[in-house]
Amino acid sequence: MEYTTLGDTGVTVSKICLGCMSFGDPGWREWVLDEEAGIELVERALELGVNFFDTANMYSHGESERVLGEALEGHREEAVVATKGYFQMDEEDPNSGGLSRKAIEQELEASLDRLGMETVDLYQIHRRDADTPAAETLRALDDAVRRGKVRYLGASSMWAHEFAEYLHASDRLGLDRFVTMQNHYNLVYREEEREMLPLCDRESVGVIPWSPLARGYLARPHEEIDATRRGEAEEHMYEHPYREGGGREINERVEELAAEKGVKMAQIALAWLFGKDVVDAPIVGTTSIEHLEDAVEAMEIDLRDSDVEYLEEPYEPVDVSGHE
Repeated sequence: MEYTTLGDTGVTVSKICLGCMSFGDPGWREWVLDEEAGIELVERALELGVNFFDTANMYSHGESERVLGEALEGHREEAVVATKGYFQMDEEDPNSGGLSRKAIEQELEASLDRLGMETVDLYQIHRRDADTPAAETLRALDDAVRRGKVRYLGASSMWAHEFAEYLHASDRLGLDRFVTMQNHYNLVYREEEREMLPLCDRESVGVIPWSPLARGYLARPHEEIDATRRGEAEEHMYEHPYREGGGREINERVEELAAEKGVKMAQIALAWLFGKDVVDAPIVGTTSIEHLEDAVEAMEIDLRDSDVEYLEEPYEPVDVSGHE
């Protein structure tokens, strides 16, 4: 396993973050693992040297956090745990979502309870709340750090100018600032390169991209994606433009390069991300121990400059996706 520091902090994390959306309650999404399988996946990740885990209160309505907490029993000191809040947790309680002080305080406490932790290493806003003043959100998050409930703060997908406003407000008010950005970034979705990634580089914000394999689109040939359970479900739920803007040709080039190097398509897509200096650790979500092992092995793949140019060349601008 290779390690890096997270943003401009001193905390050391594995260069793979295990995304925990894929376990909790199969009733939430049919491809989600049950508790036993989720715990096995976390245990194997620890054996491989993965020490960075990302979840959210909304995943399986809190079950993902609970399963992660169970899986990390006896390993909490060595693990770096990240969770998120923003989306409404109770349909009948509008204050169970958003980024008001009330929502942040009560949902953070609920997350800590499910995780079985007194302090979470990284607490992230899952999206921006346009209905809550930035100062209220930032002060509530800063207070959580002061109370010892949170060690570091992070944000997720939003417009770069919105993230810059948060960072500027934190500096102006003398509050703890976001040290990470969890954004949407992969070989077939590179719109973040225009503004968000340069901003993060300039501000020394760690980048931990979600969907590094484009929800599986970069893990198998174009024509096979719809045949998977997740492919069938996600096709209708998430309208990410992976098949547009040269996406199909990029998929074909990933397949070609993987065959040439004798590795898997997913490993080529991950190796491309590992080669980006601005990226700290892609968030790899999987339901398979084999695929987790493949992701770790991908760190050993050395893409030549010509390989990178070949993979990137077909890309064309697409609609921004993932902010809402």
